[in-house]
Amino acid sequence: MKKFLVFALLILVIAGLAFSAKLKVAFIYVGPIGDAGWTYAHEQGRQYIEKVFGNQIFTSFIESVPEGAESESVLRNFAARGYDIIFATSFGYMDPVIKISKMFPKTVFMHCSGYKTAPNVATYFGRMYEPRFLTGLIAGIMTKSNIIGYVAAHPIPEVIRGINAFALGVKYVNPEAKVHVVWSNTWYDPATEKEAAISLLDIGADVIAQHQDSPAPQQAAQSYGAYSIGYNSDMEAFAPKAYLGAPVWNWGPYYEKVVRDVMNGTWKSEQYWGGMADGVVDIVVSDLVPESVKNLVSVFKEAIIEGKFHPFTGPIYDQEGNLRVPAGEVLSDGELLEMDWFVDNVVGTIPR
Repeated sequence: MKKFLVFALLILVIAGLAFSAKLKVAFIYVGPIGDAGWTYAHEQGRQYIEKVFGNQIFTSFIESVPEGAESESVLRNFAARGYDIIFATSFGYMDPVIKISKMFPKTVFMHCSGYKTAPNVATYFGRMYEPRFLTGLIAGIMTKSNIIGYVAAHPIPEVIRGINAFALGVKYVNPEAKVHVVWSNTWYDPATEKEAAISLLDIGADVIAQHQDSPAPQQAAQSYGAYSIGYNSDMEAFAPKAYLGAPVWNWGPYYEKVVRDVMNGTWKSEQYWGGMADGVVDIVVSDLVPESVKNLVSVFKEAIIEGKFHPFTGPIYDQEGNLRVPAGEVLSDGELLEMDWFVDNVVGTIPR
């Protein structure tokens, strides 16, 4: 019996050492993993690295964590439990990440969509404005009423930049069309987002775009016999009679890179902002879109990837008629990241 107990204890010690040798990676999500949108896309990235690294890593996640101070305890708990990397996947986690990172200098914190860094904190995001512009091309051609609705989330530069990129795509193919914006002030609230979409459909919008995580705006569009543009992931199954396509995220390869860098000891704090050329953002186009329009989208997509076209190339005017970007010039990354104004074919205001 004594030999058996010693052997069992040895097995437990070996198992414990094997577990501790694994890189521990945590994810904090702002919504439920089944939202079919933003959180779902990040969860697909987590599952991707599990398949890539197998038993080399151990991952965990917590979903529906409120932004702001309430996320501090979740961040602290993961770090205190020895997680090597913590991916905080929403803008509102920014200040809590910076605060908690100072308490755990050996932990790598990755904050999605923010702008504050530290020696052990990096930021990452994607140039979603690139596929947003492409979906604007589709909407501008497919509209008949020239009233295009956009259900906007929160009035932050990320959302404003997306609206403008979409509107510039619309204008490129249809100067007569207007993009009407209604704010939901939500990331994931299907009922509120559906009502916002209906308010746009009631004024004659025949295409509805969105920046939230639920498919509710697309379902509202389908119920009205209108078209929809999704976001975050391919949501065609939720509104197949309305769905034209969506700008989508592909986080897996980037998450793989971060994990490898940490494993290899080459990780460093940076502000990553990748585009379609990196594969972190892309567009899906449904079969409701005519082949001629698909071909146009493909041409512009390739031009963007090759660096031959930028969606924010002037001349670009704001709603008051001011020239914001002279002909031939392109907005800098700094200007894009701080964007707080609408282009001239957007109808709506930005809450201050």
